[in-house]
Amino acid sequence: MNPKVDFYFSKAQKWQQEMEQLRNIVLDCGLTEELKWGCPCYTLQKSNIVLIHAFKEYCALLFFKGALLKDSKGILIQQTENVQAGRQVRFTNSQEIVKMSGILKAYIREAIEVEKAGLKVPLKKTSEYTIPEEFKNKTDNSPALKNAFEALTPGRQRAYLFYFGQPKQSKTREARIEKYLQHILNGKGLDD
Repeated sequence: MNPKVDFYFSKAQKWQQEMEQLRNIVLDCGLTEELKWGCPCYTLQKSNIVLIHAFKEYCALLFFKGALLKDSKGILIQQTENVQAGRQVRFTNSQEIVKMSGILKAYIREAIEVEKAGLKVPLKKTSEYTIPEEFKNKTDNSPALKNAFEALTPGRQRAYLFYFGQPKQSKTREARIEKYLQHILNGKGLDD
C-alpha cells in the first residue's frame, strides 16, 4: 500500500468499502500502487495495468489494455464507442466484488501477462477519423490553418476531430471550430 494513495480512499464519500476491497484484490496480484490522474493506479515496472475509479452510479476497475483481454466471463465494458483500449468492470455493491474476487484476480493476472508480452492495442489512426465538412472547408481555404493542424501531434488532431464532429447541427460544429481556430494556429491542443 502506498501512503500517498490512502487519502483517495479515506476522502471517498461513496463506494469507500467497495474501493478498499478492489484495492486489496489488486495488491494481492503484486502490482505497485501509485496515484495517477487523482486515482489509485496499479503498475508493473512503470506500465499502467489497472486503475480504480468512482462514478456517481458505480465504482470500477479499469484495465488499460482491456481490449486485449479474452474476457471469458463477459464482464468487461467499453465506456463509450470512442474508447479504444480501456475496459471497465463496474460494481454497485461490495457483495459483487466478494463474489468476483477470484475472477478479478484472473483478469488482473492476464493483464499482467499482456503487458509482459509487450502487446499493444491497435489504435485507430488519425487518418481514419472523419473530418467534419465545416473544418475541411476551413483548412481548404487557409493553408496556415491546414499546416498548423498537420503540425499537431496525432493525439491532438484526433481530439479536435472528435470534438468538432460530435454535434449534430452544423451551426454548433461551426461555432466549436471558430472557438479553437487560434488555438490550432498557436500549435495548442484542445486542452492546452
